[in-house]
Amino acid sequence: MPELPEVEVCRLGITPHIINQKVTNVEVRHKQLRWPIPDEVQSIVGHNVLSIKRRSKYLLIEFSHGTLLIHLGMSGTIRVIDASTPVAKHDHFDLAFVNQKALRLNDPRRFGAVLWFAEHIDEQGILAKLGPEPLSEDFCHGYLFQKANNRKMPIKTFLMSNPVVVGVGNIYANEALFKAGILPNALAGSISEERLNSLTDIIKKVLSDAIEQGGTTLKDFTQADGRPGYFAQKLKVYGRAGKKCFVCQEVLEEIRQSNRSSVFCPQCQRE
Repeated sequence: MPELPEVEVCRLGITPHIINQKVTNVEVRHKQLRWPIPDEVQSIVGHNVLSIKRRSKYLLIEFSHGTLLIHLGMSGTIRVIDASTPVAKHDHFDLAFVNQKALRLNDPRRFGAVLWFAEHIDEQGILAKLGPEPLSEDFCHGYLFQKANNRKMPIKTFLMSNPVVVGVGNIYANEALFKAGILPNALAGSISEERLNSLTDIIKKVLSDAIEQGGTTLKDFTQADGRPGYFAQKLKVYGRAGKKCFVCQEVLEEIRQSNRSSVFCPQCQRE
């Protein structure tokens, strides 16, 4: 699944092409994604894109009368293309613009979403229970310690809980915990405030570096202009189980947590 840096890179990539552009056509080729694409999306024809924002892994395209929400799901990509580009398999949704460009969603597994918030009101509550953005000032020293108080949840599972903090997905949770020297199965409530404050800073740095590098290269992800991301070249533990740690040369180990792979160094990381 594209993680927060990939979605942010996508937002940065598409913005110059569609900001202030008028929508000339909305084409829905397959209505049933994670949720059905509502008929109300047709109301944006004739309206200009005012802004493109991101909340967690959701793209929010704002118009004067409402907000279009797009989620890439497990394997979705969104690209800016020439509106005349032939339709490919799994191209489920297009926004065409007056500049002859189109925003096209391709989603093989159809776990993504295209929804409409009339008057910018999230009636389904999709965004309501999300925690703070990890790169915001709300995600600060003391926050994780407060949230982790007496929690017996493993720290990696805790970090990946959207009500705690959004957008810290599996790849970057692995990387941040390695850099912080914390085992992924350490109990969140047992970790000191000092170490959690350090982890907060590391999460911000890891995500910022990923955005700067253009997102992690995943087999299902490309940037909006079609170029792959490059941050995968810098991953220290994710996807490297059985290989030697770059720091101490110990063999990296792997466990399963909530059906996700957690890779760690038994020498560099501790509870």
